[in-house]
Amino acid sequence: MDLAFIPSPSRGVVDLGPIPLRGYAFCIIIGVFVAVWLGNKRWVARGGQSGTVADIAVWAVPFGLVGGRLYHVITDYQLYFSEGRDWVDAFKIWEGGLGIWGAIALGAVGAWIGCRRRGIPLPAWADALAPGIALAQAIGRWGNWFNQELYGKATDVPWALKITSAEDGRVPGTYHPTFLYESLWCVGVAVLVIWADRRFKLGHGRAFALYVASYCAGRAWIEYMRVDDAHHILGVRLNVWTAIVVFVLAVVYLVVSAKIRPGREEIVEPAAVASGEVDGDDASAGEPAADKKEPAADKKEPAEDAAESAEKS
Repeated sequence: MDLAFIPSPSRGVVDLGPIPLRGYAFCIIIGVFVAVWLGNKRWVARGGQSGTVADIAVWAVPFGLVGGRLYHVITDYQLYFSEGRDWVDAFKIWEGGLGIWGAIALGAVGAWIGCRRRGIPLPAWADALAPGIALAQAIGRWGNWFNQELYGKATDVPWALKITSAEDGRVPGTYHPTFLYESLWCVGVAVLVIWADRRFKLGHGRAFALYVASYCAGRAWIEYMRVDDAHHILGVRLNVWTAIVVFVLAVVYLVVSAKIRPGREEIVEPAAVASGEVDGDDASAGEPAADKKEPAADKKEPAEDAAESAEKS
């Protein structure tokens, strides 16, 4: 007898009159808003203009959604193109199915386009947004709870997730809530990146690389616990291999970048410096060194004039 467990919602959608509000989509939307809000605060603190993060997100988010869906459909093509399946379901993103690897990869392309249009460096923008992305993932994972999907192995621990649906091959019972494990891990990743960024002044994409590496470290063991169908390579789930490869690449970038371009960008958004809107701890970093010396030089002029006048008299 189960004394305690996490109940699953009986429905993943709430009808607001004629408008169906799907839990999965709602979690994704809330996550995006949180990421943009936190990213904007961090961007302004680095010397950028308020609103720049949102402007670039207009490019990054659609690209990320398309990339996430493409990765899911390609790696789980049997769910949409095998016998008895309807390929139209591949477009039903609200029913779940987004791969973070594809979302980040194609989202970066959209962000690059947005950054180019604003004349700002993509690595600096990515650093500002990194912890917000982790929090967005933490919130987005609750969409899996609404859909009763992506759970782990059967268990009777007090925090087990109770699955009640028998659709698509599900077997009702209690399982490890891997969605909750990943959500909590992502919150920890966000805290780690914020702390490390303040402590070590990470720049040139290193805060983002730290987010990627730390997320992959958690995703590898959480993915290993899942029991949903997945492609395997050498007996290991595809997403575990992906996490390992991306983790190594992120760590290499951290090490190499720190040697080649140490420190943090002095100017992240030239337009903010030109308009005088620079704010935060790095506000002074946006001022050229020559400009900082001018006031001191100006203070010497009255003394020099006085000396010259005394000599003449």
